[in-house]
Amino acid sequence: MRDIFETIASRYLIAILNLVLIFINAKALGVEGVGLIGLIIASINIAMMFNGILSGNTIVYFMNRYNMKAVFLPSYIWTLAGSLIACSAMKMVGMLPDGYFLHIYLLSILMSLVVANSRFLLGKDHIKGFNITYMLQGGILFIVLLYLYYGRQKQVVSSYILGMYIANSIAFIISFLMLYPHFKKTNDQEKNYAFPSLLKEMFIYGLWGSADNIAETLTTRLNYFLIGRFGGLSSVGLLDAGTKMSESVWHINRSVGFIEYSRVAKNEDKQQHKLITLQYLKLTFCAITLATTCILLIPEWVYTDYLFSTQFQGIRKVIAGLSVGIISFGCNGIISQYFIGSGKIRYSAICSFIGLTTLLITGIILIPLYGVVGSAICSSIAFCCMLCFSLVMFCKITHTKVTELLINKNDWEFIQTTIRRHK
Repeated sequence: MRDIFETIASRYLIAILNLVLIFINAKALGVEGVGLIGLIIASINIAMMFNGILSGNTIVYFMNRYNMKAVFLPSYIWTLAGSLIACSAMKMVGMLPDGYFLHIYLLSILMSLVVANSRFLLGKDHIKGFNITYMLQGGILFIVLLYLYYGRQKQVVSSYILGMYIANSIAFIISFLMLYPHFKKTNDQEKNYAFPSLLKEMFIYGLWGSADNIAETLTTRLNYFLIGRFGGLSSVGLLDAGTKMSESVWHINRSVGFIEYSRVAKNEDKQQHKLITLQYLKLTFCAITLATTCILLIPEWVYTDYLFSTQFQGIRKVIAGLSVGIISFGCNGIISQYFIGSGKIRYSAICSFIGLTTLLITGIILIPLYGVVGSAICSSIAFCCMLCFSLVMFCKITHTKVTELLINKNDWEFIQTTIRRHK
């Protein structure tokens, strides 16, 4: 449980810095600058998800079954090809912001390598190194941007891009140095393998996982491109600000999910898989609901007068439209980690495609009519559909009764025990 709290704490430390950075970006770059950054980051995330075929959760899954050195080379090499394929495809369909192809390509490679290193550290139960890597990315970016914006007086989008290069380069070097000692260690019990068969096995698993991640990322970010087409960069900026505020609570389920995935992947007991997932699902639901409620209670004038500027009028409506979906997506993430960790990754992929299809259908209808708020509502509908599908499949696979999904006395004791252990 200490690992969970340390992971959550590290993510919320960076989440706070990221929130402050959102406010700083809003004042330094304006709503259109925030919108452009939002599109660039969304494009990078899509490319990174494509790289995740061999450099994401695939690493953790196969590290527990094969030699670490065998998994390392394919995961590194694939980032070069994966980023090129993804960025070229996005450019062909007009998704990439004009003039930023090279930056998006290079940054997606660099950030994918950092993710790969962090997954190797997670696979070796080096939770502290895993958390340090994440903190370096966000912490250094924050410091560098403060210097560029106010020390050098360069309040332009190119400063943000430069900051991403610097922060991720440092995170890559340090994470690699933490990972390097593990290459010297050998394990006689590690499975023998033939490289072609291993590569094929990784691609089969990774393709499903990548399809899942790409669909999930598109579900959370495709509305950026839709609203950009219908409303322009200023609408993207407003949506991005509201989305980042709302999604700050996802650090809870993602932190819990990392630990859950690692433990499910290493455990062969199906009953334990079910128990772990139910406990973490209920813990996540309580925490995310509480955090989302706190964000909803913040008045509009706090955003427009203090945190952002008057250009971001209407942000509270965006947050309200996203709220139900934010809770649903957070809970769905826990069940998704069960599917992935237990080798049932197809269900997670299908779930993500259901969300993407729902977003596309509702987005075409609601965004032209209701603009940014319509985009937020589309996301909520898509996330709720994803959770409904995941719950139905989880109950069917694990023979879970509906009453077991309800919070009971044992769950409250689990939450209290978790808190006491942390203290």
